[in-house]
Amino acid sequence: MSRSKSSRRWLDRHLNDPYVKRVQVDGYRSRAAYKLLEIQEKDLILKPGMRVVDLGAAPGSWSQIAQRLVGPKGRVVALDILPMEPLRDVVVLEGDFREETVLDQLRAALGEAPLDVVLSDMAPNITGTSVVDQTRVMYLVELALELARAHLKPGGTLVTKVFQGAGFDDYVRELRASFKQVATRKPKSSRPESREVFLVAKGFRP
Repeated sequence: MSRSKSSRRWLDRHLNDPYVKRVQVDGYRSRAAYKLLEIQEKDLILKPGMRVVDLGAAPGSWSQIAQRLVGPKGRVVALDILPMEPLRDVVVLEGDFREETVLDQLRAALGEAPLDVVLSDMAPNITGTSVVDQTRVMYLVELALELARAHLKPGGTLVTKVFQGAGFDDYVRELRASFKQVATRKPKSSRPESREVFLVAKGFRP
């Protein structure tokens, strides 16, 4: 069966994407790595010795970067509903953290000490129906905020991917109620046609 015009356009764009080409050279698992690197360059969210959880981690590029930046004295726990290849010095958990049993595994992996950073690059399976997709997106970012409120230490940071649309402004207001600073980032490595942005919330106030 021949490819549709839209799938051919996607393949051409993917193959010509400079970040896709850099992934192979730099050894990252996906082009999403460069989004976090741009956020790190601007906001300095990851430092040696930090404790980090990476939600929606597969295939693992954000965890790769986080582990490198927190170093041997830090700790990175990666969680995704999809299977993920092991990463050196990263605790990898598979499961849906909306389920209590998976949350128990996450709590056990985190231990008693609070987190410095919660990273969330989670996104739902896209249906193509904007109302449904946006509702699912907002549900996931609300869950990330709940986990951050439960586990972040005072002054901690939440970085979460969100799509602009219904519920976005309300979510930003929620973040501002719990964090001292909230900034919206659109990395250059995020495709221009994508509605995704990243919210960087710093200075958690329990």
